[in-house]
Amino acid sequence: MNFKKFSTILAVSLTLAAPAFAGPIDRPECIAPAKPGGGFDLTCRVAQSGLKAQMEKPIQVTFMPGGVGAVAINLFNTTRTDDDNAIVAFSSGSLLNMATGKYGEWKESDVRFLASVGADFGAIVVPEDSRFKSLDDLMAAAEKDLKSIVVGAGGSIGSQDWMKAALLLGSRQLSPRDMRYVAFDGGGESIAALLGGSIEVYMGDVGELVSHVGEGKLRILAVMSPERIGAPFADIPTAIELGYDAEWTILRGFYMGKNVSDEAYNAWVEAFEAAYETEEFATIQKEKGLLPLNMAGAELNASILERVAKMRDIARGAGLID
Repeated sequence: MNFKKFSTILAVSLTLAAPAFAGPIDRPECIAPAKPGGGFDLTCRVAQSGLKAQMEKPIQVTFMPGGVGAVAINLFNTTRTDDDNAIVAFSSGSLLNMATGKYGEWKESDVRFLASVGADFGAIVVPEDSRFKSLDDLMAAAEKDLKSIVVGAGGSIGSQDWMKAALLLGSRQLSPRDMRYVAFDGGGESIAALLGGSIEVYMGDVGELVSHVGEGKLRILAVMSPERIGAPFADIPTAIELGYDAEWTILRGFYMGKNVSDEAYNAWVEAFEAAYETEEFATIQKEKGLLPLNMAGAELNASILERVAKMRDIARGAGLID
């Protein structure tokens, strides 16, 4: 074979094999704004494992605890606003903190939302022998006498779980301030209270209910996803299809500093979009207990801004903020 021709083929092959999205990203870093072992750590690990083929160098995970994300967002609005290499993990809880002012002056417009790595969804749950056989039954009872229904979840007033109930009630112009709400320390305690009769309705998450499907003890009246999700929940309607404007996605993803270069931002977006197309990324999502929800760039940013605005409206209507 002609040596010159072989050299050309080899050069082309090496070029094709090289990471396509390195660009300005030469020291990729994922900031987990908490101690190791939690949800932010999990979020960064998905990126670390899922983007191996797209990054020229491995993604370094750095922990930055403090204020459930407050320390990190402050840093990325002061000294690291233009760090092209760094992405910061966020969750729906982070968005709620932005909406309710728990990050001080920093709001959703002070960062650039980059990409999601998966999601969980809210679920409206009752005991199998509940007087509420459908979501319509529950909402009819709520419209008649909201105080007669005891609702519980693993979070205090103003938390994500409380917001799910507030959103559902708001779809029928009912005030969450009139709700009888009991806060528990996590989903396990909430489900135990539901089965024990201490509460009638549990505002939970789909992910934590997988092990309970088929046991005959719980009934999921609806899931709060934008559309129906797969097995084992494929037969369960969404609140939206039943006529209630109540969607709650528990999102995990990343933001960057607001002054990062467009070149770097777009390189990260392309890396995530390429990863979304691989079986490896889907496997990692499943292993980490996440349902597929893959959005990046402008699509994600627009979705987040709309979501935070809705959270803020709910919080304001409930008297949680001015």
